[in-house]
Amino acid sequence: MSDKELRTKSDKQSIDQFINEVRKLPKHGGGQGRLIFALDATASREATWDQACHLQSELFMATRDLGGLAIQLCYYRGFGEFKATGFVSETGQLLNLMNGVSCLGGRTQISRVLAHAVKETREESVKAVVFIGDCCEEPVDELCHTAGELGMLRTPVFMFHEGADTHARAVFQQVSKLSGGAYAPFDRNSPQVLKDLMAAVAVYASGGAKALQDFSSRSSPEVKRLTQQIK
Repeated sequence: MSDKELRTKSDKQSIDQFINEVRKLPKHGGGQGRLIFALDATASREATWDQACHLQSELFMATRDLGGLAIQLCYYRGFGEFKATGFVSETGQLLNLMNGVSCLGGRTQISRVLAHAVKETREESVKAVVFIGDCCEEPVDELCHTAGELGMLRTPVFMFHEGADTHARAVFQQVSKLSGGAYAPFDRNSPQVLKDLMAAVAVYASGGAKALQDFSSRSSPEVKRLTQQIK
C-alpha cells in the first residue's frame, strides 16, 4: 500500500472515529427550537429561491404540535454580502423577510454560514441548520473543521443540494456527516421533495430525534433516507 493510500485510510479512520464520538452525544428534547434557515442567494439559484419562499411555511406548520419553532433567515449573495435576520416565530414574518431579497451573482460563502451558526449556538442553543445550495467554491478543509465544531456543539447541519454538481455533493456530504446532520439532493422540478425534507428537519429541531422517527414512519422515501443518516 502506498504512502498516499495509507494517509487516506488513516484520515478516514480519524473522521469515522470523530463521527462516532459526536453521535454518542445526547439529542435535543422538546420545547421551542431555534433553527437557522440558510440559503445560497447567488444568481444560479433564483428559480429555487422563489420556490423556497412558497415552501418555508412548512417549517412552521410541521411543528405546531411540538412546541413551535423560531427561525432565522441567513443568506449570502453578490460581492461578499452576508446577512442574518433575527429569529422569528410566524410564517408571515419569514415570508416577508424572504420576499425582500433578490438573487445576485457571486461566489459561495458557506464558511460564513457555518461560522455564524457556531457563534449563534454558543450564545443560545441552535437545534439545527438547514442549508440549501447548488455548488461550493471554497476550501474544503475549512468547511469540515467548522462542521466538526458544530457537531461537538450538537448543532447538526442538513445540506439540501440542488442539482448534480459532483464536487458540491462530496463537500455537502462531508459537512453534514461531521456536524451530525444529513445530506439530501433535490430537483427544482420536484418541489414536494424539498417540502418534505424541510418539514422533517423542522420536526427534528422542534421535537428531537424521536419526533423525527415518528414523522419519518409516515413520510416519503426521501425523508426516510434523511432520517437514517442521523441515527
